[in-house]
Amino acid sequence: MYYSTTHQSPIGTITLACNKDSLVGLWLDGQKYHGGTISEEMQKNDMMPIFDNVKKWLDRYFAGEKPAISELSLAPIGSEFRQGVWDILCEIPYGDVITYGDIAKKMAVKMNRESMSSQAVGGAVGHNPISIIIPCHRVVGANGSLTGYAGGIDNKVKLLELEGVDISNMFIPKKGTAL
Repeated sequence: MYYSTTHQSPIGTITLACNKDSLVGLWLDGQKYHGGTISEEMQKNDMMPIFDNVKKWLDRYFAGEKPAISELSLAPIGSEFRQGVWDILCEIPYGDVITYGDIAKKMAVKMNRESMSSQAVGGAVGHNPISIIIPCHRVVGANGSLTGYAGGIDNKVKLLELEGVDISNMFIPKKGTAL
């Protein structure tokens, strides 16, 4: 059984989803793959204790604090490969960015392989079911492109600016698959 609730944030309404004890989803309104990892209908329930913890965490985050991911019980649903990529996302420090290629190199080491496809990594990053908390917005193209945020490029820019990232040398691509 999965439960859901919503939370208002400076970047719009956020939908939260949980199992009994852990957060399994966090999606922005209109986000690509919204609810995609949940295979059954979610029951609305605003009283789940994990939701209170997540809402407080988000309020602190949007107030400019740096709450630790480890403060929350997270259980994103995905393949072993995706889980590995999401673990790497959780290691990106607040206010920093990493490239898809850098994640691919880390995944290659994890999987004892010589190399890993940046495109495969991009697919895993794009399907991250716990946006903001698992910070996929901190991933950029090797050329400084701000592509690849399922929650929308405008929201990616707002989140990076909130974290104090200097985006002056980054750019929004004119065309691409993840605009």
